[in-house]
Amino acid sequence: MSKGSFPSGRLGGAAGIYIHIPFCKQACHYCDFHFSTSLKKKDSLIACLVKELELRKEELQNKTVETIYFGGGTPSLLTTDELQFLISEVYENFKVAEHPEITLEANPDDLMSVRAQSRTIFEDYKQIGINRLSIGIQSFFERDLKLMNRAHNSEEAKACLEEATKYFDNISVDLIYGIPGSSNKEWIQNIDTALSYGVPHVSCYALTVEPKTALASFIKKGIIENVDDDLAQEQFNILVEKLEEAGFVNYELSNFGKPEYFSKNNSAYWQGKPYLGIGPSAHSFNGDQRSWNVSNNTKYIKNIQQNILPSELEELSTTDKFNEYIMTGLRTIWGVSLNKVNNDFGGAYKKYLLEQSEVFINEHLLYIDDDKLLATKKGKFLSDGIASSLFKINLS
Repeated sequence: MSKGSFPSGRLGGAAGIYIHIPFCKQACHYCDFHFSTSLKKKDSLIACLVKELELRKEELQNKTVETIYFGGGTPSLLTTDELQFLISEVYENFKVAEHPEITLEANPDDLMSVRAQSRTIFEDYKQIGINRLSIGIQSFFERDLKLMNRAHNSEEAKACLEEATKYFDNISVDLIYGIPGSSNKEWIQNIDTALSYGVPHVSCYALTVEPKTALASFIKKGIIENVDDDLAQEQFNILVEKLEEAGFVNYELSNFGKPEYFSKNNSAYWQGKPYLGIGPSAHSFNGDQRSWNVSNNTKYIKNIQQNILPSELEELSTTDKFNEYIMTGLRTIWGVSLNKVNNDFGGAYKKYLLEQSEVFINEHLLYIDDDKLLATKKGKFLSDGIASSLFKINLS
């Protein structure tokens, strides 16, 4: 690995830009993402996000940006003026599609606390070009929200969706399942409540215990009971059944969308399209290399102010690319194309994949359809573990 940026884009095509906003009001107990609860350096960091966009404009010079995604952290902590400034800088430095998908991750408490003089925050967002909201609800139960240390309450969550759906058609709701103490009945209520607002996209994640988080500490001390993998799998199965009945497609393990409402940003990631990650801890990918910025706001700002990109760069071997394709492909409805494996990696890789897959096919966890290797309904929840068993370890 070495410090540096990607080489200039060689081939045309689509790409995405991810902008990491590393600020939060408070720390959720389960979160291990990079963020700060202090906003003291917000102005300096926004200026550096703009400068990084300028420093890296050659990296996508032959590509068209089809998605702009504000993630975090909590991007809804930024004012509309700050968001508009960043969007305008993307347009200034890159070729942007005529109708790009521009997504803002947002928390209910931010959306309900900000008011313009005569307009809602939603109208302001639309005016600056944001056309998709990803709202971090997580649960509609107060007990769950307190356990996770979310900044909003249940009433704010419901009021936020009631208001947001008046102005935005393309809304995604985040929910978390497998929460200690939660029942299947409550999980069904969470799903039903989200669907009652007519949102066309839902992202759902199993609560996981990450090292060095408050949740891990509470579980270790016995303050909170540990997560139950069996409960998580039960609730995932309930989720798939209910959302499919409601007309959603489980196009990726954690993502469910109505037709025409799949996240273009998410889909591009899982299909291996290139993207540029801007901001502290943000990752980038160009097909041959990955890079990632330093996960430290102070170091990021200091480097960018000196025109230095604070990133590490990794060249991907053929085996790395094969393993990543297996991991991403098995999580999606598009599966792993055996023809692509043969063409991109060679016959030996295809032979290896088929041999390693046989045991999972026999256990009805994987199947082959129209030259594609796919996870069955039974195997979907286990797809990450299955994929790791299919990885090729030794270079050939």
